Amino acid sequence: MMNPKRLISNTQLSLLMLAFPISCMGQQKLSIAGTWYFRMDTADKGISEKWFMNYPLSQETILLPGSMPQRNKGFTPTLHTQWTASIYDSSWYFDPDMAKFRQPDSLKFPFFLTPKKYYVGPAWYQRKIKIPENLNHQCVILYLERVHWQSTVWIDSVLIGQGNSLSCPHEFVLPENIKPGTHLLTIRVDNRILNINPGKDSHSLTDQTQGNWNGIVGKMFLIAHPLCYIKNIQTFPDIVHQQVIVHLSISNQTKKSIAGKIQLNGYSFNTTEKLHVDPLQLPVHLPAGDTTLSINYNLGKKIALWDEFHPSLYHLTVQLQTQAGKDIDSTDFGMREFKTEGTYFTVNGKKTFIRGTVENCDFPLTGYPPMDVNAWLRIFKICKSYGLNEMRFHSYCPPEAAFKAADLTGMYLHVEGPSWANHGSSLGDGHPIDQYIYDETNRIDQYYGNHPSFCMMAYGNEPRGAHQVAYLNAFVDYWKQKDPRHLYTGASVGMSWPWVKEEQFIVRSGPRGLPWANESPNTLFDYQKAIAGHDIPYVAHEMGQYCAFPDFKQINQYTGVMQPRNFELFRDILNEHHLGDEAENFLMASGKLQLLCYKGEIEAALRTPGMAGFELLALNDYTGQGTALVGVLNVFWQSKGYVTPSIFSSFCNAVTPLARIPKFTYYNTDTFQAYIQIANFSPKPLQQALIKWTIRNDKNHVLAESQFLKKKIPIGNDIIPDTIRFPLYNIEHAEKCTLSIEIAGTPYRNQWSFWVYPHHQIDLHHLQNIYITHEFDSSAVQALSQGKNVLLLCADHVILGKDVSMHFLPVFWNTSWFKMRPPHTTGIFVDTTHPLFKYFPTAYYQDFQWWSIANKQPVMWIKDFPPAFKPIVQPIDTWFRNRRLALIWEAKVGKGKILACSSDLETNSKKYPEANQLLYAIIQYMQSSAFQPKYVVSVHQIESLFSSNDQSGTYHSFTTDAPDELNKKQ
Repeated sequence: MMNPKRLISNTQLSLLMLAFPISCMGQQKLSIAGTWYFRMDTADKGISEKWFMNYPLSQETILLPGSMPQRNKGFTPTLHTQWTASIYDSSWYFDPDMAKFRQPDSLKFPFFLTPKKYYVGPAWYQRKIKIPENLNHQCVILYLERVHWQSTVWIDSVLIGQGNSLSCPHEFVLPENIKPGTHLLTIRVDNRILNINPGKDSHSLTDQTQGNWNGIVGKMFLIAHPLCYIKNIQTFPDIVHQQVIVHLSISNQTKKSIAGKIQLNGYSFNTTEKLHVDPLQLPVHLPAGDTTLSINYNLGKKIALWDEFHPSLYHLTVQLQTQAGKDIDSTDFGMREFKTEGTYFTVNGKKTFIRGTVENCDFPLTGYPPMDVNAWLRIFKICKSYGLNEMRFHSYCPPEAAFKAADLTGMYLHVEGPSWANHGSSLGDGHPIDQYIYDETNRIDQYYGNHPSFCMMAYGNEPRGAHQVAYLNAFVDYWKQKDPRHLYTGASVGMSWPWVKEEQFIVRSGPRGLPWANESPNTLFDYQKAIAGHDIPYVAHEMGQYCAFPDFKQINQYTGVMQPRNFELFRDILNEHHLGDEAENFLMASGKLQLLCYKGEIEAALRTPGMAGFELLALNDYTGQGTALVGVLNVFWQSKGYVTPSIFSSFCNAVTPLARIPKFTYYNTDTFQAYIQIANFSPKPLQQALIKWTIRNDKNHVLAESQFLKKKIPIGNDIIPDTIRFPLYNIEHAEKCTLSIEIAGTPYRNQWSFWVYPHHQIDLHHLQNIYITHEFDSSAVQALSQGKNVLLLCADHVILGKDVSMHFLPVFWNTSWFKMRPPHTTGIFVDTTHPLFKYFPTAYYQDFQWWSIANKQPVMWIKDFPPAFKPIVQPIDTWFRNRRLALIWEAKVGKGKILACSSDLETNSKKYPEANQLLYAIIQYMQSSAFQPKYVVSVHQIESLFSSNDQSGTYHSFTTDAPDELNKKQ
């Protein structure tokens, strides 16, 4: 098989014929990129009608490489489009409130991005080529990169072959008796799921991500070889003996034995020092047909190793000289060993910790993954700037450009077969997908196996099938025997999937999640119990999945094949509910909570002894499966504005200072205490490390500090037996404090905020000038009519909004995909300009001091309040509903004034310092001259909160299927 490194730049060529413009080193190449005749085959009759013999197919043309949507081919999506994707929430199709979004001229699907054009079926591509005279007695190969997905090729009326790889180039050997002159090249591409079903949600083909496009989007060329040529080069590094073992696959088409010689030449690059390797020349005797040779190539006394810190590479050129002519091929490789040591991964014998993200094939401008190295370099450099060192490709394999870029930047890649054998498919049940996985992963290994960044491989994602365990055990065992350059696991899965005993590492959802829904926030916990009993590396599967509110600023960036109609729908609903001007506030506030949760979960993984790593889902947004806004970056890998690489990498890095803190809110009679822990997965132990800690208040005044010298911080994440103790009695007023820990002389620094309050004795029964009530009853109305100040603590009495579930943690993945499973909110937005917060220090977003106030507390749906009305504290609803919610609000009612809070402050103020302080702050505010509500609300509007039977917010999914996480598996 031909190595795809032998390329020339694509050029626009004539439709009529092409000639070989280049002849060098025994090879001749011809780009066939350019304008082709094109025809859709909606009735699937092209084969029976022999379109491959008709020239031209039609008068319609298309530019290749490219996809049909990219070239504006296909049909405009309609309400009845049959998508290649699961839809678990069909409410959009039936909800009367969504009717305006179902109109033909204004279709706005909430499920995923909408392609401008859509087509599923066969499409035909055709043009003439010219085979020059000097190609007699040559082997000519057609090379097509990234075909989507099943190809059939004819030269003139002769069927050449078929290809069905979703991961690797399709290659076809032209007939050996092909005559010089003009020939008709016809390619049929079919993007339907036929007998081979990878699963309609597989990221290799689903509309949830890249889209199910038809076309050829990579390099396209013909290449001529001598009849005895190099089909493939595989390199196997041997670091111990400072050599690379080169496996050469050679094809001798002369039909007789032939003698010749092979020469190997190598040098290093992407290094500070270029190392030249002595050439090696060997005689060979090649029988007719295919031969595999193994050659030990010594790299010299000094070798350059590849890893995330020093991504040193080698370039190897192989020249074959025989009577048939000269053939030259080349490949890049790295000297690295990716192994396991107990429960850790090792790179070249050194422990590492996987800090990964999942790449879901979300590329809205093209609808397919980038085919150029620079685009991937940008993505990987962004990942590295955020402290990551690994990327998992969810149920798809990227093109070679991604491997090249990962090689250059030092990213570890976890590659998967192009299958999520679920949702209409299964694994191990004797279906064609079973063999296809073997065929496809063999192709992946053959084309991309030399890349040092290619470290891990799985069959794919979360399969279904009664016999999946036996299948995956055999699959892993097959690959362990075949290619030791990579490590293998059966599948990336959640906890409900059965275990695969042969796997070399585990990717499973056990060691993830935050306990903050049931206990006050702390950093004492880790995932030791989740990984206990396993003696191989355990990587947390799809960690995070905490959502932020949609970023509507990005809508104008969708200038390619995908349209953000889902975002437009969410924005329109927001505007309808008089919240359009809050979009940016909701984004930033929810983003800060999302960041807090990611920090909590990543640090817990880094605190866990013996844990091998995590894979986020994901660093950037996922625009499918109901629109899952789980990224701190948008889908274009751009900042949303609420986090920088330096902030994120402060808690996610090769070296990360950590602190085990029992709680984050205190009375000033308490003592703050924390234990220091350093996760060190840098290239070597830290010698003579000076660790400093500082506690500052919100005015940046130093309250306490200290330092201590450690002679050695080993590789790992050991707890350092030094305790931070800081009595809080000198803090007289409510104050936010920040603990910072740093390793002096390095960029490694991390910090945590905590809050300190005086303990207030609050007697709600003897307050002056405030009428306290739990119900908005006739007494409350009378008090307002008399001009009194009313404090409504209504936690147990809210009706309008009681179906909205607010937790401290934000929406997981999204509420649509999981059938409105709680929580429904993504944090709160706080009006920090409000005088209420004079005695309650807070940012505009939900931080740890809001835990007892916001976690599992009722909210008020103020749908009937005046359109301009703004609450003081506003829960942020799921973007599928965008209900106008309130936790704390105030208003003028007749002659009186009212402040309402649905959080149970009365109970929680006796248990939690922050609730005690907020109740105190509310009372102080209401007793001050600053209590001057801006908005006027009627008695009837308030009464609606406690009496309305409004059903407009009622949710119905209109479907019985569900994601696997909602199904119990055997």
